[in-house]
Amino acid sequence: VQLQASGGGLVQPGGSLRLSCAASGFSLNYYAIGWFRQAPGKEREGVSCISSADGSTFYADSVKGRFTISKDNSENTVYLQMSSLKPEDTAVYFCAAAPEILGRRVTTWYNPEKYTTWGQGTQVTVSS
Repeated sequence: VQLQASGGGLVQPGGSLRLSCAASGFSLNYYAIGWFRQAPGKEREGVSCISSADGSTFYADSVKGRFTISKDNSENTVYLQMSSLKPEDTAVYFCAAAPEILGRRVTTWYNPEKYTTWGQGTQVTVSS
């Protein structure tokens, strides 16, 4: 059971990146997938989440309108398209899986304690 996050890198302000979170050893069909980020000296914060129970998507206010989360069931992969990137988006980005028991949508998606499986993180640096 593993999540593999990738797609990070160095980008100029205003640029775009697409992060991928590929699952192996289990199906994402029964999990909500969240993206979190952690900048140096700061707490880990929830960025976005997509529910498998009903397809709902959630975003932190700081990224709403700039980031888009999506899921490809055939690839067992979740994507985070990030646009109009700002220096304050610089962080290590993690993806994580939260079980959605009996098809019920995860609540408080931004709470890391809801997530049972974590990927290794990918660095995103926004700088000129």
